[in-house]
Amino acid sequence: MEQFYIIISVSMILMVSPMIAKAINSPLVVVELFLGMLAGVVGLIEYDANLKLIAKFGFLYLMFLAGLEINLKLVKTIKKELSLNVTGYFILLYAIAISLSMLLKLSPLYYVALPIFSLGMLMMLVKEYGKNEQWLNLAVSIGVVGEVVSILALTIFSGWLEFGFENEFYIAIFKLFIVIVLSIVFLYGTQALFWWYPELKVYIIPNEDRYDQDIRFTMSLFFILIACMIYLKVDAVIGAFLAGLFMRMFFHEKQQLIEKLSSFGFGFFAPIFFIYTGSTVKLDVINMEILQNALFIIVAIISIRLISSFLAFYKYLKFKNTILFALSDSMPLTFLVAVSMLAYEHGLIKQAEYFSFIIASMIDGLLLMVFIRWMYSKFYKS
Repeated sequence: MEQFYIIISVSMILMVSPMIAKAINSPLVVVELFLGMLAGVVGLIEYDANLKLIAKFGFLYLMFLAGLEINLKLVKTIKKELSLNVTGYFILLYAIAISLSMLLKLSPLYYVALPIFSLGMLMMLVKEYGKNEQWLNLAVSIGVVGEVVSILALTIFSGWLEFGFENEFYIAIFKLFIVIVLSIVFLYGTQALFWWYPELKVYIIPNEDRYDQDIRFTMSLFFILIACMIYLKVDAVIGAFLAGLFMRMFFHEKQQLIEKLSSFGFGFFAPIFFIYTGSTVKLDVINMEILQNALFIIVAIISIRLISSFLAFYKYLKFKNTILFALSDSMPLTFLVAVSMLAYEHGLIKQAEYFSFIIASMIDGLLLMVFIRWMYSKFYKS
C-alpha cells in the first residue's frame, strides 16, 4: 500500500509542478523540492529502496545533462586577456571559501559547496535576457568552466568521503587523473576518427532513423561509461558527465535528439531526484537554527562571488555588470542539493545541517531570480 501512495504522489507532483511553477513564476526545481517536502511531511512519500534507486539514476542522468549542456565553444569566447582573470577568479573563490570554512571551523563540505557552480538557473536567465548581455555572456562562459571544475570537485569530495586521507584516497585521485587523461585522449581520438571517416557518424545515428538508433546509442554509451567508472572504482558521475559531453561534442547538430534527451531528463528522471530529496527534509523539525544556517549559506555563496568578481572582473565589467555577473553565478541549486545529499549520506553532516543546505538552495534560487530582475530593471530601465 505504501508503494501505491508513493507512485501516485510522485506522479501527481511530476504533473502539477510545472503548472504551479508557471503560476507563481518560480524556478521549477524549487517547486519540486517543496512539493517533495510536503509529501514527505504528510507521509505520502516515505523511505523506499526502489524510489531511492530511481532517484540515484535521476542524479546520474542530471550529470549526463550537465555534460550535454556544456558548449566548449563558449570557453573559447573568453578573451585571451581575460584568461588570467578567469584563473584568478576560481582561485579566489576556493581560497575564500576554504579560509572562511577553516576560520569558522565548518565542515569540509563547505570547501566544495560554497564555490560550486551549476548551469541550470543560468540558462533560465539566458532565455529571459538573451545572449547579448556582456555580464550574462561572461557568466555562462565562466559557468561552463565552473561546472567542469565542480564535477571534478564533487568526484574528489566523494572519494574523500569514502576513503578519508588513507592510501585508497590518493589511489582514487591518481585513478581520476588517469581517467581524465584517457577521456581527453578518447574525445580527441573520436574527433580525429570522425574527421577522417565522417560517414561513421551517419552510420551510428542515421539521418533517417526508423529504429530509434539515436536513443539506443546514447543510452548504451551512458551505461557503458558509468559501468567503466564503477569497474575502475571512480565516481560514476564522471562517466555520466563524459557521455553527455561526448554527445554534445560530436552530435550537437542532432538538435532533435538533444531536445529529446533533455526533455526526457528534465521532464522525468531529474524531477524524481529533486522530489525524493525534498521528501527527505522533515518540515516539522525545522527550527530557527536551521533557517539561520540556511541564511548564512546563502550570504556566504553570494559574498565570496561578489568579492571574487570585483577583484577579477571589475576593470572589464565595471560596477553594474560586475554585480549582475556575481549574482547570476550565485545560484548553484542543482549541485548544492547533490553535494549536500552526498555529505549527509556519508555521515559528514547531521540532519539539521543537511536541511539547511536544501532550504538554502531553494531560497537562494528563488530570491536571486527575483532580485536580478529588479536590479536589471533599476540599472537598465529605459
